[in-house]
Amino acid sequence: MPKKGEQGADTAGLLAYLFGPGDRDEHTDPHLITAWDPALPCPARTPDRITLSGLALLLDAPVDALRGPRPAEHVWHVSIRNAPTDRTLTDAEWATVAAEMVAVAGIAPHGDEQACRWVAVRHAPDHIHLVATLARRDGRGPRIRGDIVRMHTAARGFETAWGLEAMSPLDETARRAPATGEKEKAARRGLTEPARETLQRTVRQAAALATDTTDFLDRLRDAGLRVREHHDENGTVDGYAVALPGDRADHGSRPVWFSGRTLAYDLSLPRIRERFHPTITPADITRAHTRIREAAALLARAGRTEGAGDVAALGDLLTVAAAVSPATVRDKVRAAATRFEQASRAPGARTLDGTARTHFKAATRALEHAPRTARGGGAPAVLNLLLALTEAIEAATAWHRAQHHRAQTTAAAQAAALLREAATLTTGAPARTTTPRTSPRTAPRTVRVTPAPERGPAVSPPVTGVPPRPPAGPRPGPGTGPGRSR
Repeated sequence: MPKKGEQGADTAGLLAYLFGPGDRDEHTDPHLITAWDPALPCPARTPDRITLSGLALLLDAPVDALRGPRPAEHVWHVSIRNAPTDRTLTDAEWATVAAEMVAVAGIAPHGDEQACRWVAVRHAPDHIHLVATLARRDGRGPRIRGDIVRMHTAARGFETAWGLEAMSPLDETARRAPATGEKEKAARRGLTEPARETLQRTVRQAAALATDTTDFLDRLRDAGLRVREHHDENGTVDGYAVALPGDRADHGSRPVWFSGRTLAYDLSLPRIRERFHPTITPADITRAHTRIREAAALLARAGRTEGAGDVAALGDLLTVAAAVSPATVRDKVRAAATRFEQASRAPGARTLDGTARTHFKAATRALEHAPRTARGGGAPAVLNLLLALTEAIEAATAWHRAQHHRAQTTAAAQAAALLREAATLTTGAPARTTTPRTSPRTAPRTVRVTPAPERGPAVSPPVTGVPPRPPAGPRPGPGTGPGRSR
């Protein structure tokens, strides 16, 4: 899996890190496996022939020879890692991967004698680092736009040819995790999680419940976040950014702002506006789980674009369910909501007017009032809700599988497993416990799913936070929580 590193202007500094012990002595046997010149000696194994500074000078030579201005950041850096379950590749195999990756990236196309200079460094069994300088020997710059997308495509070819674990195509649905520096900052401040995590969860909960842009921004402020609006030339809000109080940069001189898009691919204002739903008359818990089951049945029969909108609404529902769940199961439901995030983002086009989506949004609105309506139901009502949510997520798992969304299928299946564990905590017995006021669930229901149109039939598998908003008064804010990685 190729991953783009930060570009910079210090070739020698990056090489010193890659050939060094690492930040925590995690680098073992750092060495050169191949380069633009396969006969180039390794500075770690033959220091008498070339030093790290000498290697940096060779890499930088085409940049230094430019007649015009040098690129502000001329160092290109990408790491390539295989899955933990894969066999350990040999240096020769990694060299083959490196040569192909720099070729498809536009750094050094096959047979191009004027290409950029580059090296491949290995300091761990499971990954390599590619370093190149962005100046061709003919004085032109390389064409690297879209490099990571092309490298991902090449990676899928190696997985097939060598029998490695197949990763999902690059579809921009994976969760954006905090960088190492953000985690270290949170640890220094004694916080339980980085700011990005707290902001992602709080914004997602507000988006799931909001009915319009004003309501969404108000919910963010009521949750205790700092909010900065962006307006177009007509004065209309067309973007936003949020910051945690107390999370500051530049020696405390300014807040650390995150735009919605930098928090997650589906938290930009245009994507959030797609999810707005008119206010619905609150229903009680019983009606909520009924709507969820009806929506699950519809999702099982949804086509590609309609189902993509349905799973997005299901993700919002699960986010709110995590916020209103009883303390005994809240951690499990929150973990399930986190795992389901990627499953709520289906690649490709989507439509947001399906009946299943309407049912999921209605259930979400009902859950906002769950603390009041659940008082009469107690544990049976909670169990019924968890079983209904599990049924819906299993339907989403089957739908993703039919569309050949590998990563989303895995994420949804993991979320369903966590909800089953939550149901077990509710009853102290397996989640097959008789549903209150209904007949026992003695056998799993079967979900049939509309397959991806051009990819053949699908297998039909069995179906086995923001605090609630009171009518008036301020809502409590989120827990506090706040970013350099190699």
